[in-house]
Amino acid sequence: MKLDLRKLLLPVVTACALMASSSLVQAETVFHRGNGTEPETINPHKSTGVTEANIEADLFEGLTSYGVNGELIPGAAESWEISDDGLVYTFKLRQNAKWSNGDPVTAADFVFGLQDAVNPATAADYAPILDVIVNAAAIRNEEEKDLSKLGVAALDDHTLQITLATPTPYFLGLLRHNISYPVHKATVEKFGDDWTKPGNMVSNGAYMLSEWTPQASLTYVKNPHYWGAADVKVDKVVMYPTEDLAEELKSFKAGELHVTYDVPSEQIPSLEKEYPDEFKNTPYLGTYYYVINLTREPLGAQPDLRKALSLAVNREILTEKITQGGEAPAYSWVPPMTDYTQAFVSFKDMPQADRTAMAKELLAKHGYGPDNPLKIELLYNTSENHKKIAVAVQSMWKQIGVEATLRNEEWKVYLETRDGKQFDVARAAWIADYDDPSNFLDMFLSNAGERNDAGYNNKTYDELFQKTTVETDPATRMKLFNEMEQAFLNDDPMIPIYHYTSQHMVSKKVAGWEYNILDFHLARYISITE
Repeated sequence: MKLDLRKLLLPVVTACALMASSSLVQAETVFHRGNGTEPETINPHKSTGVTEANIEADLFEGLTSYGVNGELIPGAAESWEISDDGLVYTFKLRQNAKWSNGDPVTAADFVFGLQDAVNPATAADYAPILDVIVNAAAIRNEEEKDLSKLGVAALDDHTLQITLATPTPYFLGLLRHNISYPVHKATVEKFGDDWTKPGNMVSNGAYMLSEWTPQASLTYVKNPHYWGAADVKVDKVVMYPTEDLAEELKSFKAGELHVTYDVPSEQIPSLEKEYPDEFKNTPYLGTYYYVINLTREPLGAQPDLRKALSLAVNREILTEKITQGGEAPAYSWVPPMTDYTQAFVSFKDMPQADRTAMAKELLAKHGYGPDNPLKIELLYNTSENHKKIAVAVQSMWKQIGVEATLRNEEWKVYLETRDGKQFDVARAAWIADYDDPSNFLDMFLSNAGERNDAGYNNKTYDELFQKTTVETDPATRMKLFNEMEQAFLNDDPMIPIYHYTSQHMVSKKVAGWEYNILDFHLARYISITE
């Protein structure tokens, strides 16, 4: 009997095919990343935190974007031209840019997105940073009701023109901020506030939302329609809310996480020794501070009391003994920036013993001391690291006659409390969106809305900022910013504590996680070797 070689080989071929199919399924690359607190929202026009920005930068893409080293690169726009007077920016969008549902990304999408960002109905905390665009401030303040008057126009499907009110050197950097991301008009109009839910969201970035289980994980998968999809190596990203840093570190050590959001500060010395290749500790363009509520008595009306609180905080002890991550004690609001000279609090060079003595004198001047302590509440969002700092500061304040009650709240509740000015002193932090002091100083303008956590209102400060918006000489502009910062620090509306470094544990399996001072690490650059 003659054997049919094809029939003989069929089971083998079938088995091989099944094995190959199984191999393909197993070959899915998943990036497991710790991401701090549970996201407040992933609507890029309404979010305010780093936690949300990390996710949104993977789901969406602005006209400009972040390179692997944090450098500014083309995003949804492949090129642009700037008029000689620095007021008109004309962007050419990528012909092959598409939304996650396959729709083309057009100039009209960016018009709609920017209009949505400044629309008072959106109530975007970050909207004021778009005031550099013609009529943005007027629309945001409801002085102009017609959204079409915003200085943004679609010249054709792939040509967008933005007209500024004043020359803005950092404008291209601002356009990669989440407030500048486009949103899919048909989806927003169809689902309303629910457009950000899995199954509803349409995004234009390298990834698209897949699952979201609150307090457990948020998952997104590769967007096959993304213009650069061929270069995206990670198929799926799982972001984990991680308020308990000790548990997060355990997950990393167990191989359950590729990257941590942070590390427990008390373990930094041992991590440096035991995990020299995995522990990453790098400079970070941000400031950790305590904001003082100027709308509440007695701190709001008494600058002496605010100064006393700041004087008593031993920043060197906090950074050397508590945080231990190489942070720089902060005596300015703005961290070190390119071409900028920082202003400092008046007591920067005073020995701590003298600061403490002065703090006691200022309190005594207003009748406060050990026998009649100044009673205040210190608010912070849930985190072991924040708690350690708060407990240490509480002890420092007790030495000068201040009785501080500590209150911690989960991230979303904390934001509501802070934005609603329902606190005396609150833990806060600000991380730069672009390398320009305006990104810090515009937060405390009298018209900055909820971003102005302190409720600060200083006419001179506002006027100096307006001068920076029309100043064309770079050196003079930076000098104006320095005067602004000095005026701000002299009023003591906040207590700068330290300038950041960022700490992460990064698995040896991860490639593409490169240092940058903004600490942005897009998943599209990551690859995993198992």
